[in-house]
Amino acid sequence: MADTKFIGKRWEEMETDVLVKIFKELNMIQLAPVSRVCRSWRLACSDPFIWNTLDLGLLQSNFIQTRASPYIWVDERSDKRLTRILRVAMALSRGNITSMIFHFNLYMKDDHLSYISEWSPHLRRLVMPAWNRITKVGICQAIRIWENLESLTMPSIAHPPYIMEEISRSCKNFSQLKVMGTFDMHFASAIATNLQKLKVLSLRCSIITKEALLYILNRMDNLEVLNISHCLLLEALATSGRKQVRSELDQSILQKASRIREFFHCQSSSCTTCKRMIEDEGLMRWYRYEDWFWRRDEVSTLDLGDYGKLFGKNCVNSLTA
Repeated sequence: MADTKFIGKRWEEMETDVLVKIFKELNMIQLAPVSRVCRSWRLACSDPFIWNTLDLGLLQSNFIQTRASPYIWVDERSDKRLTRILRVAMALSRGNITSMIFHFNLYMKDDHLSYISEWSPHLRRLVMPAWNRITKVGICQAIRIWENLESLTMPSIAHPPYIMEEISRSCKNFSQLKVMGTFDMHFASAIATNLQKLKVLSLRCSIITKEALLYILNRMDNLEVLNISHCLLLEALATSGRKQVRSELDQSILQKASRIREFFHCQSSSCTTCKRMIEDEGLMRWYRYEDWFWRRDEVSTLDLGDYGKLFGKNCVNSLTA
């Protein structure tokens, strides 16, 4: 019987689409050496299908809280580790990242943010709940580069107008905002003044004053989705003394919210998340709860879902071993 030989394609000759499907099952650390095999593998490793979202939600800084601004001290090794990870990610992705997610305990510096904006200029979504070490200049410079930014998850900050003004100037397609923390009239005014085209606003698990909520409902004509689920609704922010918490939404709020296409709210004594908000006095201590808990949102476009494979627990373990 004559010998038969299998005739097929060599690995480096495989279609890019096939390689991308295979490489998508690898994490970022595994992709790095694979990308150096040949040019076709390099291109496949950088495909937008793999790098559309860079979820670093499992990566945290080694830090200590301090009394002086920025109220956080971060171990130098944490900064260097983050720099190494970003260099690998930016080199592999080749500008194809459109969504980035960071942990609420990842305290990056201006240098990190500048590097990200330089190498990922087409960002459309940024989830960055910790700004302690980010300066006004640093975030504004990044926003100017991210002209395509559509969605931002941010912490409550003392002076919100400057960031809202910069978003208004630079990001013409901006439509979704999530604020994690205290939401008062200062914040509400900054949003209503600068982000009139905003369609989605989530204040989930925040402290909100009734005045600020009514201001948003009265002024934001284009708002289609509002989420105040599990919020601590106060009559006003008291400088001292006991907080006056409203356990139910009154008719004035419900009536004004009825014009909004989707209005999410929950202030239930039987709700686990609401109970946690009350126990934490409105400032949710996310670190006390499940790893996934901070990632949830009733608004489907803001919910972060599960951690992806690109930077999973195996990556974290190998970097911290």
